[in-house]
Amino acid sequence: MDLSPLLISLKVSVFATVFTFFFGILAAYWVVRMRRFQGVADGIFTLPMVLPPTVVGFFLLLLFGKNGLLGQFLAGLNLSVVFTWQGAVIAATVVSFPLMYRTARGAFEQMDQNLIYAARTLGMSEWKIFWRVTVPCCWPGIASGTVLSFARALGEFGATTMLAGNIPGKTQTMSLAIYSAVQGNNRERAYAWVAVILCISFATLLLMNHWTGRPVRSRRKGR
Repeated sequence: MDLSPLLISLKVSVFATVFTFFFGILAAYWVVRMRRFQGVADGIFTLPMVLPPTVVGFFLLLLFGKNGLLGQFLAGLNLSVVFTWQGAVIAATVVSFPLMYRTARGAFEQMDQNLIYAARTLGMSEWKIFWRVTVPCCWPGIASGTVLSFARALGEFGATTMLAGNIPGKTQTMSLAIYSAVQGNNRERAYAWVAVILCISFATLLLMNHWTGRPVRSRRKGR
């Protein structure tokens, strides 16, 4: 059995999760601190979650295609992301980004602001407050968003097909391998990849429950 879909899926999901982690946290923190146009910014960042993945992929193809704004810029550097695994990373990042953003934003909004005020009175810079106070206090929510983003990137299909294609050994992820197996009437191969992706997805959910459950268990023990 060719394991390239598994390796490609893991590579794409890991890179997408790293990008989503930092961009999602920073975007959530920025929106929470906004005083104007917060609803507009929130709508833009959440839009990929409600749009069909094929529509997201279509816009990405327009943007990164040879006639697109970023596509022409990359062409000037003799680079291209269309029909490459890097394109799959971009598609997975955009689709999974709202999960990280919404979860992190909810965690930031529920944080006790008195901790931030106390850190300011101690002379800490806003950057240090963010990484040493805000992020650690909101870590259970951030961890949940990270795990959910990884699971979403792992199962991405529509946007990846539009931007990266379904090239065996190059851009074919497990989701695309399942689709190709079903189209080719290869039920055994489809069942095998379905079982693999189910196991990985279930493991990520167990990991999320472990991270988010620890604070609750700690409070119960304290009582």
